[in-house]
This record gives sequence, C-alpha cells and structure tokens, in this order.
Amino acid sequence: MAEQIPEFKLILIGDGCVEKTTFVKRHLTGEFEKKYVASSGVEVHPLTFHNKSGAMKFNVWDIAGQEKFGGLRDGYYIQEQCAIIMFDVTSRVTYKNVSNWHCDLTRVCENIPIVLCGNKAESKDRKVKAKQTTFHRKKNLQYYDVSAKSNFNLKKPFLWLARKLAGDDASHFVKAPALQPPEFTFDEALKTKHEQELSAAAAQTLPQDDDENL
Repeated sequence: MAEQIPEFKLILIGDGCVEKTTFVKRHLTGEFEKKYVASSGVEVHPLTFHNKSGAMKFNVWDIAGQEKFGGLRDGYYIQEQCAIIMFDVTSRVTYKNVSNWHCDLTRVCENIPIVLCGNKAESKDRKVKAKQTTFHRKKNLQYYDVSAKSNFNLKKPFLWLARKLAGDDASHFVKAPALQPPEFTFDEALKTKHEQELSAAAAQTLPQDDDENL
C-alpha cells in the first residue's frame, strides 16, 4: 500500500498574461502529471517536495483562462489551504490588479498563507520597481521576485508556504521537483541590483498612497 503523504490545495492566481502556467510547468512533474478537472475547467499540477520529515504535495490549481468568468472564481477558492498571487514586473496593470485578486481570495479563504510573486524578473524592461512593490507589506504577505524563464527563485514560494503550513520556519527542502532547463540566463548584475533594491525598499516607511503612483 502506497504511503499517504500530506497534500495541500494551492491556488495560483493573477492576470492572464503573467505566465502563471509557465511558472508551474517549469517543474517537470507539474507538467507530466497534470490533471484536468472537467467540472471546474482548470488544470491541477501536483508538485511533490521533500523535507526532513518526509514528502508533501502541493496540488496547484492553475485557473489560467478562467479569469473571464468573474464571480464564478469563488468556487475555485473553496478549501484552498494556501495561495500564490502572481503579477508581471513589466506590466503595471497586472500589479494594480493584485489587490483585486487578494480581495477575491480572502473573501472566501481567511487566514491562509499567501505568497506574492513578481514574475519576469529577468527583464531589463521592469516597470514595477522595488520601491513601488508595497502591497505585500501592507497585507503581511511574503514576496519574491521570480523568473519562470530562468528558473530564478522558483522553489522559494513553495518552501515559504511549506514552512507556514507545517509551523516550522526552519524547515528546508532536501528534494524538489526537477526543473526544465532555463530558457534564459538571468544577468547576475541585474539580479544583484534587484535584490539590493528590494532590501532597501523593505527598510523604508510604508507610503500611504496605496500604490497609486504606479
């Protein structure tokens, strides 16, 4: 009899152009083992990680293409245990819409761990600067720059969620799903620059303009 491992329902949300599906499919098992939930019209990508206590699985609900149904999204949120909200750092409007996604989610799922991710961090055409990325601080969310094309920080959102779900901030992955080869090399100088800007922004006093200057 196969060993039962803890499974967690994770919803991946954000505007349709932010490459959510690309992000999850960089993890090879998420691409190969995906399941289509006909009743919901979504793809579920199972991703298994291993920490010192054993295996754990995130069933990642990717609602790509379903955003147009508006209020019907509430059904997707039922029984969610954690979430990733994603925007595109090269598109201001996708960041402005983060507040709408967060509102929809927390109306149905209260007090679940949530990570905000700014995708396409490898781009030199960044429109959403670190000092403007304040929503996560106002709502007490974790934030990561990520790059699906270069595999940058792809495991970090899952590790943070795993730690919160397990109540163990010292936990670490000893094994994670293999990633597809990167399509793009993230310039190290640009990576360092972004990380320094994020650190500096985190030390600044929160503005009161609710991100209206984007």
